[in-house]
Amino acid sequence: MSSGTSSFRGRVYAFVRNVPRGRVATYGGISLTLCGSTRLARAVGNALHCNPTLGRVPCHRVIRSDGSLGGYVSGVRAKRELLLDEGIVIRKGRVDLRIFGY
Repeated sequence: MSSGTSSFRGRVYAFVRNVPRGRVATYGGISLTLCGSTRLARAVGNALHCNPTLGRVPCHRVIRSDGSLGGYVSGVRAKRELLLDEGIVIRKGRVDLRIFGY
């Protein structure tokens, strides 16, 4: 692993640690904030897939830009349950980013 990769992952993890309970961020939004472009949205997802500390980095709070849940290392059902437990409303498989977006 190159230091650039680990540095990017560290920045992603730091951002996600700041997403408050009951709110969500998007892969593209994180990429835009960290890099000035949404082009690295997939890299954000890959970094979160490698998250070694699920308890400290709440990657279940990161969803797709269309409001759909996207993937989760413990499965989409677990991600859905975690979001619901935080009070996030999911309708027709999507989260309303105008209400719950970070």
